[in-house]
Amino acid sequence: MTKKPADYYAPTGGLPPQTALMTQRAVFTEAYAVIPRGCFSDIVTSLLPGWRKTRLWLIARPMSGFAETFSQYVVEVQPGGGSDTPDNDPQAQSVLFVTHGLITLTIDGTGYELDTGGYAYIPAGAKWSVLAEGKDPARFHWIRKIWEPAAGVEKPTAFVTNDRDVKPTEMPDTQGRWATTRFVDPNDLRHDMHVTIVTFQPGGLIPFEETHVMEHGLYVLQGKATYKLNRDWVEVEAGDFMWLRAYCPQACYAGGPEPFRYLLYKDVNRHARLRGPWSNPGIER
Repeated sequence: MTKKPADYYAPTGGLPPQTALMTQRAVFTEAYAVIPRGCFSDIVTSLLPGWRKTRLWLIARPMSGFAETFSQYVVEVQPGGGSDTPDNDPQAQSVLFVTHGLITLTIDGTGYELDTGGYAYIPAGAKWSVLAEGKDPARFHWIRKIWEPAAGVEKPTAFVTNDRDVKPTEMPDTQGRWATTRFVDPNDLRHDMHVTIVTFQPGGLIPFEETHVMEHGLYVLQGKATYKLNRDWVEVEAGDFMWLRAYCPQACYAGGPEPFRYLLYKDVNRHARLRGPWSNPGIER
């Protein structure tokens, strides 16, 4: 028996009124950034070559002092829109996560329908396309990372699933208050990035300051919480995005009254690069 569709926040754009206060929650530091949902306005959207009836908010990209390993887009495609040539980088692998509407995704000739909660992994070098076929705009996250080859490790294969069809894994000794929906086996070394959904029930928490090598992108899908980011406690809610650089201390307390859920990116399962974040994988210099 599958679970009922979840409630995911998806931005719709617009502009704040002229009467709105200019003081908001956006912050950019040496260790983390917070892009509140109020920043997802019409005037900061981007367009991409090869995409029809589509706009997006580009919320993470590799650059000095910010994300090093990934990019993340929040995409809105009007009915009938999409792309037959979505990505111009054959080294880029992708994860799509649908927060609203319906898309038809074709990967190497095989078609899939993804509705709300749909999750797709697209390996580097795959030929793929996407089309919004519903009556409403389709909205989804698109996370991209260069796949890093490793000796004896094959490239991952494409797959499609849905959040409601994957049982979350409870963290030990938390009585179910903290759980992670894992879409790939953590022991599968083919994957050098994990995109999961983390869920805290009201009152659930991260009871220590996590400090680790993985870079993070966190988009809040549902609920609200107080999040520890480096030295600061920051209030976040559905629609907010957080970037955490490697080793940024982090903790969390979910305030309720509904579950606090976020889409989480992290880089995993590869050696630390010794030639800087901009070096191409597998190339000796």
